[in-house]
Amino acid sequence: MSQDNNIIEQPIDIELSEEIAEGIYSNLAIITHSQAEFIIDYVRILPGIPKGKVKSRIIMTPQHAKRLLLALNDNMQKFEANFGEIDLDQNNGNHGFPINFGGMTGQA
Repeated sequence: MSQDNNIIEQPIDIELSEEIAEGIYSNLAIITHSQAEFIIDYVRILPGIPKGKVKSRIIMTPQHAKRLLLALNDNMQKFEANFGEIDLDQNNGNHGFPINFGGMTGQA
């Protein structure tokens, strides 16, 4: 008998406040790590503003980071099965992320 057969799964009670449910928009994630933790900084970069701003920071263990990776991969596969493959447009030289947002820049 495997040890996993002795595990009794209990539901997790999670509360989602109204403020947190609104979410925070981010268009860039910066991921760093040490031996003990992974840090994901969610950044918002806006046109005409020279400095991006970290809007949220998540710190997790390597084990939880790997679980997140697997969960994201599973959800991405399900998303693309329903809505088609996401095109990252690798031809623009910056790995699909338009940092400069294109268009005209403002003049003072």
